[in-house]
Amino acid sequence: MFFDLTTIKDVKLLNSLALAYMGDSVFEIYVRNHVLVKGNIRPNQLHNQAKGYVSAKAQSSILHHLFSLAIFTEEEEGVIRRGRNAKSGTIPKNTDVQTYRYSTAFEALIGYLYLEKRQERLEEIIQLALNYIDENRREGRR
Repeated sequence: MFFDLTTIKDVKLLNSLALAYMGDSVFEIYVRNHVLVKGNIRPNQLHNQAKGYVSAKAQSSILHHLFSLAIFTEEEEGVIRRGRNAKSGTIPKNTDVQTYRYSTAFEALIGYLYLEKRQERLEEIIQLALNYIDENRREGRR
């Protein structure tokens, strides 16, 4: 899913919020594809279905779950830490600050992996995230 875009020379120097900005978009594309592939969803339900994956609460929960699996490299943990500690200057409307920060950290990691062109690792983490949300839905948790 890599486009022929101008390569960013040193992704490690990008602001964490810039990484999160990209990660938000990348994760959204994977989620939309996942929701469509699952089928049996009327068009007016697609957005509501996708929100369960991309909300700050869901992304924060995903990140905590992935931490419990101890799957991150030191480098990835550094990106997550930077994303969590980034000061956005905005106040989240529908969630608390802590949840928002962990959500931003998750998006920063996704953006980082995408911009570093680490597609296999990106898709591994996204698949774990999608499976986690799907499992929680089957079990009636959110």
